[in-house]
Amino acid sequence: MSMPIALATAPFADDQLGEIRRLISGATAEQRLWLSGYVAGFQAATEAPAAPAAPPAAKAKLTILYATESGNAEALAGAARKSAARLGFAAKTVDMMDTAPELLAGAENLLVIASTWGEGDPPQRAEGFLGALMAEDAPRLAGLRFAVLALGDRAYAKFCETGRQIDARLEALGATRIAPRIDCDLEFQKPAASWIDATLRDIAPAAGETSAAVIHVDFARPGAAEDRARSFDAEITAQINLNSSRSDIETHHVELSLAGSGIAYEPGDSLGFSPRNDPALVEDVLRLAGQDGDAALHTALAERFDITTLTRAQVADYAALTGDATLRALAEDATRVSEFTRDRQFVDLLGAAPNRLTAEQLTALLRPLPPRLYSVASSRAAVGEEAHLLIGAVRWASHGRARNGVASIDVVERRGVGTTLPVYLKANPHFRLPADSAAPIIMIGPGTGVAPFRAFMQQREVAGATGRNWLFFGARRFTHDFLYQLEWQDWLHAGVLSRIDLAFSRDQREKIYVQHRMWEARGELFAWLQDGAAVYVCGDVKAMAKDVHAMLLRVIADQSGRDADGAAAYLRDMQRAGRYLRDVY
Repeated sequence: MSMPIALATAPFADDQLGEIRRLISGATAEQRLWLSGYVAGFQAATEAPAAPAAPPAAKAKLTILYATESGNAEALAGAARKSAARLGFAAKTVDMMDTAPELLAGAENLLVIASTWGEGDPPQRAEGFLGALMAEDAPRLAGLRFAVLALGDRAYAKFCETGRQIDARLEALGATRIAPRIDCDLEFQKPAASWIDATLRDIAPAAGETSAAVIHVDFARPGAAEDRARSFDAEITAQINLNSSRSDIETHHVELSLAGSGIAYEPGDSLGFSPRNDPALVEDVLRLAGQDGDAALHTALAERFDITTLTRAQVADYAALTGDATLRALAEDATRVSEFTRDRQFVDLLGAAPNRLTAEQLTALLRPLPPRLYSVASSRAAVGEEAHLLIGAVRWASHGRARNGVASIDVVERRGVGTTLPVYLKANPHFRLPADSAAPIIMIGPGTGVAPFRAFMQQREVAGATGRNWLFFGARRFTHDFLYQLEWQDWLHAGVLSRIDLAFSRDQREKIYVQHRMWEARGELFAWLQDGAAVYVCGDVKAMAKDVHAMLLRVIADQSGRDADGAAAYLRDMQRAGRYLRDVY
């Protein structure tokens, strides 16, 4: 084989040419083709060394700080974090209980999602952070960019108060607002998602991202609307009034069949449902609005709209709609309108100035009918595919009219055994039994607040938990109102319940409540705390929960020798350790 011309003139030594000749002469056509491609690629790669890859750009920091009581703010924060990560942020969520204002200085960008509880109160888990933020020695936060999403209930005078306070305080401390605050009512899902979307797109350009990015906010834990969409028609299999016939209150034990539902609740969780309004009240509203006889509107008001709550905004809107001078003057006087809306309902507003309204005008004045949540009073480990609820029938009179609780009376009067209740699960991860079954627990639950503690005891009994259990229970009268009395006594005799302290307010001249029993047992109570006991509180947020909190602080101060600040720090440490948990309403 003659030497190719290109090889003959190649700039190689003779021994190298020999190696090349032997390789080529024995190669197939396919191998020669591959070799020519390899040489060409090698030449291109070695002609100019590739520039080193640029280091990845640092991601902009985003902290999503949330204050939650029922889990809605936490779910929104999780959704916002996912959306921010898709935009390229280094995003993280932080519970207010787990941080302090001075730790925000290096956050760069801050989204705050804060709920307001009751009459303008912050969630319990956020009290420490908010107190430090409002303090005179709070750190300056110049360089921090922030935006606030506030959750609340417009039925309360201090609507979204926690979010308002945080928004104003961050600005006062030198932070820069990057988006106007949004205040969301009970139906918060859509406006909150839109605000998160718009706010993240607004901040994205500063992080080197494009403002044209499309963000989809998907909720890590569904909101109320999504939960209700997956509701299950649970059959009511039992309904028993636990109070005696001589009691002046009714508390119903309701058993539901969850067979086939897939609802896997845990002790501490709640079941929610959308109640129906009292048909008689619906008829009164329609009559006063001049729409009686409209069957479709009757159905809408019975099932979709809140016709009991009365807000200051409704007074103002109705005054503007009707042109009524008296109502307009009332709406403009904050003190008078606050007094007027107290213990009145929407029907009273219509009665104060009856006017014929169109169906659209009437429904535009109303809020969506919110769902109601009830703590589950059972453990699946004990009852299987059932769930038990404890429902107190709410009835009262004011301003010459008999009033009824929307959900409670719907269940105990208008539904019965054999009918169904469309329920959905509302998980409560911040109200769980200790992971250590040997840990002691203290349960404080007067009235219907005892419901989750029945579930706790069923769970611990079936699991063979060795931890000690102490219950503080209160009601009006021992003889008539001791809810689940036989069960508690059986658990006590069996040693499952270590101790029970009872407070029946009307069995003596001077009223006694659970906080009084806590003070009487303060020595042993504090000893349990020192032994690592978790404290659970369930019930009324307006009075009981505040009184119990104050008593815990008093007990800690008395037994430990700490001052007020020291006792508060002790209780905050318990909160951070998951040993002080509340389910209040």
